[in-house]
Amino acid sequence: MAVNLSERHEGELLHIDGVQVFVGQAGVKKPNHDDLTLMVLTGKNAVGAVFTQNRFCAAPVYIAKSHLFDEDGVRALVINTGNANAGTGGQGRADAVEVCAAVARQIGCKTTQVLPFSTGVILEPLPADKIIEALPRVKPVHWSEAARAIMTTDTIPKAASREGKVGENHTVRATGIAKGSGMIHPNMATMLSFIVCDANVSQPVLQLMTKEIADVSFNAITVDGDTSTNDSFVIIATAKNGQSQIDNIADPRYEQLKALLSGLALELAQAIVRDGEGATKFITIEVDNAADRDEARKVAYAIAHSPLVKTAFFASDPNLGRLLAAIGYAGVENLDTDKIKMWLGDVLVAEQGGRAESYTEEQGQAVMNQDEITVRVSLNRGQAKTTVYTCDFSHDYVTINADYRS
Repeated sequence: MAVNLSERHEGELLHIDGVQVFVGQAGVKKPNHDDLTLMVLTGKNAVGAVFTQNRFCAAPVYIAKSHLFDEDGVRALVINTGNANAGTGGQGRADAVEVCAAVARQIGCKTTQVLPFSTGVILEPLPADKIIEALPRVKPVHWSEAARAIMTTDTIPKAASREGKVGENHTVRATGIAKGSGMIHPNMATMLSFIVCDANVSQPVLQLMTKEIADVSFNAITVDGDTSTNDSFVIIATAKNGQSQIDNIADPRYEQLKALLSGLALELAQAIVRDGEGATKFITIEVDNAADRDEARKVAYAIAHSPLVKTAFFASDPNLGRLLAAIGYAGVENLDTDKIKMWLGDVLVAEQGGRAESYTEEQGQAVMNQDEITVRVSLNRGQAKTTVYTCDFSHDYVTINADYRS
């Protein structure tokens, strides 16, 4: 069951001018199931995207990267679930292009103006014929239905909206959807997310903003430490809110828009962790007073990735030596453990190289019994800091992944 996460319904999500969303049933993995999503962009727009760092990247990632900067701009995104089209070689890339071509014929654009996305089982040929056959049957839907159509092992569709002032006299509306539950790890993770806003931004500026937003949201989460072959994060700006274009990062509106979209992206990223496969607890790991951000991230992810730490959280067991051990093997050079302080919630549990004198097992147990827990580590080596979000490991994580292909 997802941790303090509920489904967003139609009335809670903002309509964004300049994009039409369609959903259909291609029967990629199972029949009578919405597994095909089409987004069609109208008029002037800009699209920014970042993709997985996995060297075995999926065919649609390869094709989407090559289509992203088409001189005539992006006109459509096509997303299928049930099959990742990863580990499929040249045939997989040909299949992805064939799907793009079918979309292009249907809406009247070039093949290279279509971005493909897939998620599901790896090392299986994509049934491109089923997807192409289903494209004419897709129906217009609201964002809430699109969020459900891109799910795989997710238990709850993930969608959110934000609205805020950007510039003196303009408001920007934004809506985003995401999917992801397992195979989640930084450098993008199996995770897809699409945010659409009505701001007017040049493509180069939006591309930079997308990367910066990813770094503080989708690159700050981990469920199991596995970096997917397919993960992709896309921001679309439809230029429909009537403002002049943001074409320079020195424009004050750049930071305003980035803050608005970063908040939305972080909400979606946290929703992925809250719905991590088998998750029962949502855990925030804060590392501060590090020499640099890379050092802080090493410590945060050492804690977040540790199976021993994650299973202790699941058991509500204040076996906090596991956290200290993770800090110790994080790879920080010349780490003085006597200077480190660690808190569980508001409780100081470790300092001066060992257990805090004031700490009691009862205090630790009270925090571990909660379903949302914060761990804070102060390295006392500098001013840098980072925050990472993760979840526990339960019996259900093994069950879900053992049964994934059945």
